[in-house]
Parts: sequence; structure tokens; C-alpha cells
Amino acid sequence: MKRFPHPLALLVGCVAAASVLTWIIPAGVYDRQEHAATGRMVVVEGTYHRVEAAPLGPFEAVLAIPKGMISAADVIFLVLLAGGAFVVIEKAGTLRRFTGWLAGRLAGRAVLVIPILSLFFGAGGALSHMQEEIVAMVPVLLILSSRLGYNAMVAAAISIGAAAVGAAFSPFDPFAVLIAQKLAELPAGSGWQLRLAFLAVAMAIWIGSTMRYARASGTGHRASEDEVSTTSEWSAIPETDDRLRGTDFAILLVIAAAFATFVTGSLRFHWDFVQIAAVFFVMGLLSGLIGRLGFSGTMAAYAEGFAAMAYAAVLIGFARAIFVVLDEGRIIDSIVHGIFTPIRGLPPALAAQAMMAAHVGVHVPVPSVSGHAVLTMPVLVPLSDLMGMSRQVSVMAYHYGAGLCELITPTNGALMAVLGAAGIGYDQWIRFVAPRFLALLALGAVGLFVAL
Repeated sequence: MKRFPHPLALLVGCVAAASVLTWIIPAGVYDRQEHAATGRMVVVEGTYHRVEAAPLGPFEAVLAIPKGMISAADVIFLVLLAGGAFVVIEKAGTLRRFTGWLAGRLAGRAVLVIPILSLFFGAGGALSHMQEEIVAMVPVLLILSSRLGYNAMVAAAISIGAAAVGAAFSPFDPFAVLIAQKLAELPAGSGWQLRLAFLAVAMAIWIGSTMRYARASGTGHRASEDEVSTTSEWSAIPETDDRLRGTDFAILLVIAAAFATFVTGSLRFHWDFVQIAAVFFVMGLLSGLIGRLGFSGTMAAYAEGFAAMAYAAVLIGFARAIFVVLDEGRIIDSIVHGIFTPIRGLPPALAAQAMMAAHVGVHVPVPSVSGHAVLTMPVLVPLSDLMGMSRQVSVMAYHYGAGLCELITPTNGALMAVLGAAGIGYDQWIRFVAPRFLALLALGAVGLFVAL
């Protein structure tokens, strides 16, 4: 079987394809104005117009790669600082002893770790759109999965997969649903009861299917070549004394406090990646000092963490370069206009489903959920009013379509970084996630039908 391209080759190919599209798709833009409720620049409905073409040649396309790195600098530094922090904690021995302790307690009941961790990451996705933060946790998850007899795919499914599902069906995601509701002039958090019910069903679908996969590919079953068979220095760490020490409890408390801090900061104070990266740095620094590494030893461990996370960070920058090409080629608005214009003539029931499918398509070139919202919601809210469709349904169509797309699109830098860190090929992930993605998309379609 022909080998699937390396992740970097795939992303460079996407950058090249995007540059070709700038020569094919007519350039066009919407006028923009500041939205009073969100403070963001949003498009003005009915103002789309053609502009002078700005196709990108080969050199401009290559320039988009370092520009993508610069554009994604806040995310990249979050990954580096968080990754460094977890290497510090590993050097202190806490992660090795904790995962060994947990594996021992779950002996014979390893499958319980799947719902427990999936619910944790799903809650992180629902409350703070957790994704990039997960990249730094991959080594820990690989150690735990390996000791419980599972492969790297299980580690990815219970982390980035569960977080994406939690975010896609969240009633309160501040970076997606709450922004979209403000743009649609709906009360923040309105309709949470229905959203919460479908979130519960979505998580049940994801957890159940992950558990079935784990039982089939875990201990006692030799994975086929089409399954993941990753070798990782993290998952190969030899087992040692698994008894937790006093310093381990203190470090685990620091970790819990750090996660509580950035979730609170995201929800209450609208923190972005810069503030969260600072929290992770302090977490690693305190953990190193508590773990008796000393200041110099802690910084040396950080340097190792930076090296370990460099590849994942680069993948994020390359993924962002795709958006840079489409944006500089002035075809992002043209893509949105072309996708949503045919929906105008559909009856509300069909239009809602078509909107969700269209949002899946839009989210490939516009991988930011908040950027996606400010680009599309001002266009779709007046359209919903004209068709007699509830604005809440329009928000749900955006939320389900964009959120679920994050499970599959290579322009999602966090997803590509997690897969890269875990040693999972993108083609392997797609084979794993495709039936689950379709099932969740069908669930979203049911949700839209119920909400009409």
C-alpha cells in the first residue's frame, strides 16, 4: 500500500493547493465594522463585492509559512512552555510514579480510564475550548496508555478527540457558542438545556466507541499495520518504584491549581493563550523546585521540553500558513459567499442541515472557531430571519458544523500537533475518526431538527 504523506508534506501540499485556489476563485470581500457586544470586527451582510485579484505565486506561498509561524506565535509558545513544564515534572519523577500508581490501581479495570479521562478532556473542551493545551500532555497519556495495554490512538481519542466533541456540543464554550450568540443578539448561554442533552449523548457515543476500539486493539490483541503501532521514548520509560512521595502530592496539587487557574481565567477574565502559557511556565517552575531539581536543573529540563515539543509547534505554524495564503489571496470571503448563497432558496428544515454541512466546509480554510463566527454569523443571521428560521438554530448549525470539523481537518494545528507528538499518521486518524464523525454529524442534524 502506498505510504501516506508525512504530516509536514501534507501541510505543505495544502499550502500549495491554497495558493492555486487564489488563481482560480475570484477575489472578493465583505465590508466590516466593530460589533458593539463583542468588540470584534465583523462582516456586514449584503456588502460582498468583487475586488482586484491578489493571487499568490510560489515565492509568496513559501513566505506564508514563516508568516503562519508568526501568526500562531501565541499558540506555539503555549505548546513550548506547557511541554517544557511537563518535562520538568517528569524529571522530578512524579509523572512516572503517578502513572504507575494509577495503572496499578486500575489493574483488571483498565477500561475505566477511558470514560474518566474522556469526561475530563470533554469538560475542558466544553468549558474553555481546550485543544492546544493537550499537546503538552501527550507524553503523559502515552505512558499511561502503554502501561494499561492500549496504543497511542486511545491516548489521542480520550484527549484531543473527547475535547473536540465536548467543544462541539458545549452549551457554554466562550470561544464559539457564546460569541456566536452575542453576534446573533441572543442571551448568552440561552438554549443550554437542549445543548446539554445533546452533549451528553455525543460524549456517550464517543466514549462508547473508544471503549470498543480499546477492547479490540488493547492487551491480548495484536494491532494490524493499519492500526497505530507507535514507538515512543515516553511510552518506553521503564517502570520503577510506583509509590507516591510527599513531593509528588505537592506537585500534583500545583498541576491541579494550574488547570483550575487557566479554566477560571478563560471563563471569567477572557484569558488568551499568552496568559495560559504563563500559568504553565509557573507550574513547571514550582514543580521543579518542589521536586528538588534546583533552578538550573529546572531550566535544563525546560530546554529538553522545548526540543521535544518543537515538531508539534512547527506543525501548528504550517497549519496556520494555509489560512494566511487564503487570506492574503482575498478569497476567504468569496468562499463563504459562494457556500452560503445557495442556501437562501431552501425551506428552513433543509436550510438548517445545509448550513451545518456548509460550516464544515468553511471551517477547513477558517480553523479558528471565533474567527469563523465573526465571519459567518453576520451573514447567516439576516438569512435566518428571512427564511423564518430561529436564530438559535443558526447558531447551533455553526457550532456543530465548525466544532465537529475540528476532528478531521488538517488545518487544525492542535490536532496535527497531537497526532505528530503521538506518532499517529493522519490517514490512521481519519480511518479511526470517520465513522464517529459521521455519527456525531447525524446527531447534530437531529439536534437542529428538534430545535426548529
